[in-house]
Amino acid sequence: MVLSKEELLEALRHETQILVHLAGKADPSMHDYRPTKSQRSMFELLRYMAIMGPLQISLIKDDGFNGPALRAAWSEGEKRSQEMTWDQAVEAIRAQADEYDRLLGDWTDADWRGEIDMFGRRVSRGKTVVTLVLNAHAAYRTQLFCYLKACGREELGTMNLWGGVDPPARSATDAEGVPASSGFGRCCSA
Repeated sequence: MVLSKEELLEALRHETQILVHLAGKADPSMHDYRPTKSQRSMFELLRYMAIMGPLQISLIKDDGFNGPALRAAWSEGEKRSQEMTWDQAVEAIRAQADEYDRLLGDWTDADWRGEIDMFGRRVSRGKTVVTLVLNAHAAYRTQLFCYLKACGREELGTMNLWGGVDPPARSATDAEGVPASSGFGRCCSA
């Protein structure tokens, strides 16, 4: 096992904290931003993230990634998300930290190793949680980060994206805004 259950839960809790942090960097004028017509707006992305992880875990648990069950679950989840305000979507994401504990906390080793049918392939539930839920959090938070940068939030950097915190204030001796002791050089300041 590469990750223990507690390490995975901690990673998911951290991802929710990063999303909430980044969502707090968007002012209302940015909510409708989308790079192209075919991409989600910032608000649509946040609404999607408000349902994505818990819904996918429920489908993983119940081997529901095929046929009518999948379509019904996503349809209901999307309907719920479309009714959310920005603040409600942020609160739903914030609540996911506890929801992940509730959804995954009692899984046994047999549950994690049990296989489900993922579009015609047999895959372990544990691998599916990591590849679909944890990886999606990292991908979509990076998308949100890029949207924010495109909307002019140039001060956001590596610590915002990976730590979910603001960097320390710039010192007079550090024109890059990166503390010398941080280990992040110019190449990593995003």
